[in-house]
Amino acid sequence: MWEEIVRAVALLLVIEGVMPFLSPRRFRKSLLNFASLEDRWMRLMGLVSMVAGLLFLQLVLQSN
Repeated sequence: MWEEIVRAVALLLVIEGVMPFLSPRRFRKSLLNFASLEDRWMRLMGLVSMVAGLLFLQLVLQSN
């Protein structure tokens, strides 16, 4: 189990590093735009992201 968690975190770091590596200027603009959002919109985006991730994970696990 711990090995899978470490793999998931490692993959997360790789995926999150793609945008700043490919386009640092656009990444910076995106962060500034995100930082200017109200808290409720950030929470909503976080919730949508978590639900989408859980649905995707469930889809992948069911296909095995």
